Amino acid sequence: MRNTHLLVTLLLGASPALYAQQFNGSHDSTLVAKKQDSTRLLNEVIISAGRKPQNINNIPSSVTIVNQKAIAADMAISTDITDILAKEVPGLAPGSQTSSNVGQSLRGRPLLIMVDGIPQSSPLRNGEVDLRSIDPAVLQRVEVIKGATAIYGNGAAGGLINYITLNPPVGGKTLSGKTSINFTGSLVSPKNTAGGRIGQSLYGNYKKFDYAVSGVYEQTGAFKDAEGDVIGPNYSLGETESYNAFAKMGYRFSSSSKLQLMYNYYGSRQNSNYTLVDGNYAEGRKATGVLGKMAGVPTGVKGNHNLHLVYQQDNLPAHTSLTADAYLESRDDVFYVSIGRFDGGDGQSRGVSKKKGLRFFLNTPLISRNPVQGEISYGIDLINDRTSQPLVDGRTWVPEMNMFNWAPFAQAGFTFFKDWILKGGIRMEKVNIGVDDYTTLRITNASGATVTPSFNVKGGALRYTATTANVGLRYNRFALFAPYISFSQGFSVSDIGLALRDAKVNTIAGINTEAVLINNYEAGFSTTWEKLRFEANAYISTSRLGSEMVFDAATGLFNVSRSPEKIYGWEASLQYQVLHNLNIGGSYSYVEGKRDINDNGKYNDPEDTYLNGRRIPPQKFTGNIEYSPVSTLDLRLQYVGIGSRSRFEKNSKGTYNGNEGPVKAYNLFNFSGNLKLTKATMLTMGVENLFNEDYFPARAQWFMIPGFYAKGKGRAFNIGLTVTY
Repeated sequence: MRNTHLLVTLLLGASPALYAQQFNGSHDSTLVAKKQDSTRLLNEVIISAGRKPQNINNIPSSVTIVNQKAIAADMAISTDITDILAKEVPGLAPGSQTSSNVGQSLRGRPLLIMVDGIPQSSPLRNGEVDLRSIDPAVLQRVEVIKGATAIYGNGAAGGLINYITLNPPVGGKTLSGKTSINFTGSLVSPKNTAGGRIGQSLYGNYKKFDYAVSGVYEQTGAFKDAEGDVIGPNYSLGETESYNAFAKMGYRFSSSSKLQLMYNYYGSRQNSNYTLVDGNYAEGRKATGVLGKMAGVPTGVKGNHNLHLVYQQDNLPAHTSLTADAYLESRDDVFYVSIGRFDGGDGQSRGVSKKKGLRFFLNTPLISRNPVQGEISYGIDLINDRTSQPLVDGRTWVPEMNMFNWAPFAQAGFTFFKDWILKGGIRMEKVNIGVDDYTTLRITNASGATVTPSFNVKGGALRYTATTANVGLRYNRFALFAPYISFSQGFSVSDIGLALRDAKVNTIAGINTEAVLINNYEAGFSTTWEKLRFEANAYISTSRLGSEMVFDAATGLFNVSRSPEKIYGWEASLQYQVLHNLNIGGSYSYVEGKRDINDNGKYNDPEDTYLNGRRIPPQKFTGNIEYSPVSTLDLRLQYVGIGSRSRFEKNSKGTYNGNEGPVKAYNLFNFSGNLKLTKATMLTMGVENLFNEDYFPARAQWFMIPGFYAKGKGRAFNIGLTVTY
């Protein structure tokens, strides 16, 4: 876990701290990663909330920041952002090495993904592909807030991940740049695995203008497992083309006001020369690929567009600062082909979402008189989200849901006697969702028999209101033990699209679409001693309504269970600078959860069950050693261990129900290094799965679906050259 320039992204999904750095600059690295003193990372980490710098220890909640240096080190091994985050973020479930983040929950619940505060997730119809929304090369850092949060809106049931994009350097040259090129492939069986990547960025300042532009293109070769076999191509990142175009431009009217415009396009499409050979969980047979053409159109992110305009004004009356921003987000994701499922024939669906939002954020000091310091942040969040899931051939599977959400909020923070930190706030949600009349598709089984018939469903309006709150207290008197406690709530309308497409009634009024309200309780502490920092926390998350995908053996389909849920767990992380050129770190995550089937407020009755693998990951261990034997050479050894989890019995067929497969433990080691050849030239090298572990990723084990029962990548290399100027 890396914590640097910790940023608690307040209230709107946009952050005043973000704008503080965008508008005022920062001593943090921008477009060129710089080596940082580990002592500063441990003892002088600064956060900026409401444009007012604070120490990391002033936050009474669990936050993880993945800084630019960590991102660069991980990219020397793999550019898969889902894998990078799984290595770096305690509490985040392991990735699946695919374009889908199904099952990659945060503390056992769904999470909200954002780019510079712009929501990428579509809670109305969660296709679980939103973690792959941007290329990691254009990220300055990633902010992760864990646990349900009342300071965000719909979708942040388990927390949020905010991708913060690169900022133009302040006071730099008129024109600077960076060029990078990488070559990748398998070290087990290199044939057909060669891939490449090229990136170009330009940035600079001219009078009152600053800018940063970047373009990235990557083409991967076939992915192979530890035995040298092609990994099953369903959603595989093998033979995938990815593009990212990024631009950010700013104009400073004065020292206290600035206008900034950001645009980012991301696309990632699989064009495989292999077709799928299904695996078989009961027989232990892995899914592989053989030469041939895959059915349907290429899967992946057909296109994700983000446009963001921000205006910042400081020094308003009462020392108030204003941030006003507007955004547009449009994405189109293509999923795999379902053979024989739709009305007796094949079908391939798309996830289509278009969002536009307007936000106003103000921050005003309340009191600045010893022994009390205080400020308040307040404003309103407006968003329109139009989401649907049609089939590629034009048929309607999930009708368009037109949501308008407005939410006023207020968040206050106080410091008493220098050591007591109290923060709290409230957010009021008003959600209206309109759905036109539609007809569900007839769903069939493998033999063509009807599983669920077609229904003509009368549309209408769904309305939700909710008031969520949060409060946290921290005591910083002693560096050896700085404890905190917090309570926060989260709100989610749950996966309405899933309920609509599986409707078995003739009106949406008869469908259970009730929203989920989550209560999150957390306690933790940090310890700082010389060059060591240790953090630990424990949490409980409850909800009166659930949202678990449960397998229905009678129909062969997955349905949403609305039984009450209780999730609990704990996390710990450590960073230690052993020598001036040697650093070590590690983390541990444990999470568990159960459903109250008989709704009696207890979770230990015989009929109560554990939450399945789609929600609850196995325990996770991470570790890293960083060593710089000379000033021009940095070496890093990284470890990720996934523990076992077995909570369910076999069914009458001698196997496990969907999402309930047991997970067997596995251990992965990765190596990366960078060598500075000249002042402007750096050579990078990475080896993924250093010891060629032969394993099934956790998702493949609990998912058990034949097309996704594929093994993980075997030993692979990534060699790169970067030139800055």
